[in-house]
Amino acid sequence: MSNARTLALTGLKAVLLEGRSLSAVQPALMQQCPAADRPLLHNLLLGVLRWKASLHALLMPLLKKPLKAKDQDLVLLLYLGLYQLHYMDAVPAHAAVNETVRLLPQKKRWARGLINAVLRNFARTDRATRQQWLGCCASACYSHPQWLIDRLQQDWPEQWQAILNANNANPPLTLRINPLKTDRDSYMALPEIQALAPQPHPLSDQAIVLKSAVDVRRLPGFDAGWFSVQDVAAQQAALILQPRPGERILDACAAPGGKTTHLQELAQNQAHIIALEKDGARINRLQENLHRLGLHAQVRQGDASTPDQWWDGEPFDHILLDAPCSATGIIRRHPDIKWHRTPEDIAALTTTQRAIVQALWPLLKPGGTLLYATCSVLAAENQQQMATFLESTADAQQLPIERLPPCGAPGSQILPGQQQMDGFYYCHVRKRP
Repeated sequence: MSNARTLALTGLKAVLLEGRSLSAVQPALMQQCPAADRPLLHNLLLGVLRWKASLHALLMPLLKKPLKAKDQDLVLLLYLGLYQLHYMDAVPAHAAVNETVRLLPQKKRWARGLINAVLRNFARTDRATRQQWLGCCASACYSHPQWLIDRLQQDWPEQWQAILNANNANPPLTLRINPLKTDRDSYMALPEIQALAPQPHPLSDQAIVLKSAVDVRRLPGFDAGWFSVQDVAAQQAALILQPRPGERILDACAAPGGKTTHLQELAQNQAHIIALEKDGARINRLQENLHRLGLHAQVRQGDASTPDQWWDGEPFDHILLDAPCSATGIIRRHPDIKWHRTPEDIAALTTTQRAIVQALWPLLKPGGTLLYATCSVLAAENQQQMATFLESTADAQQLPIERLPPCGAPGSQILPGQQQMDGFYYCHVRKRP
């Protein structure tokens, strides 16, 4: 077992220096961490990634000159110390400084004095001075890359600040009750759940919102498939489609299976669902979730943009396209997203999305519906994408989504933080007979 600060530094190096995703790195780190220290590790990892640009703005005035490229690991070490000093009131200043200095690798002991001096000088800096440093630019103030701030200002001129603030907030943990196993009221009444101050959510009869994160594997009924972890915004997909027993449904880009399983729960496990996933490495997770919840789907590996490779020729009543996207609507859960994405990524993603929609539309029965979904808040991937599709597709008719607030037409955009939800976009389209 390693201590939380050592593991946090290891994780930050993997994410920020090696370009790996936090979701790929964090599980193994948690396993190496003593159970009592896991909340600290989680806080340090997400906190430094969430506030990286702000931490950089706090660091720069304390350095006589920038550190060299080969010493970026020292920059991460300083971020770790500064995060504890500025954002974690529960950590005494001397502990934050001493524990950070102890993390120095032997080959860089020459930097001991530098790390110690920078952190002690910062600890003596008053809050007013720190706020002045953070006010140098929007990127430092909101801890987002400038290109993304510019995009949000353009797409959401009245809401961009609220979006950025929501991205930096701690999200709740939301469960989706499996109605084939139990019901929400019964589950919320369990003593173990009552202790977590559960709240029902008005936009889903299956949703229970918990304010703080817990190890869901230790909650009652996890192994028996009583619930899944799924944000209320993501739960809207199946609720919009309203699947029925006997219907033939395609869930394109299905892994890890949250929407696939929800569709089958609502269809009483009697829909004919094909769960398509391009990435073979993610198929095991999809199959595990189906098995745990006691649900059925035909899992196929294939690229949604090339149906000839996997489609059997029988059209679908419904198609759910949870399209590959920038994931800019779930930054509060995955803060590394904002440092990994680039403007070039958005251009490439919109091309991929367009190709998939055009490839899947012929697979839909006349009178059937396609639900286009992303966990993005960028207009290029959402409203603009579907406006182009609707204008160029004669037999496509947009359907209203009455259960969601009218925002971001065509379709409906949920912004991060709205009613405690992640950022999601939906556009429901019917194929005219």
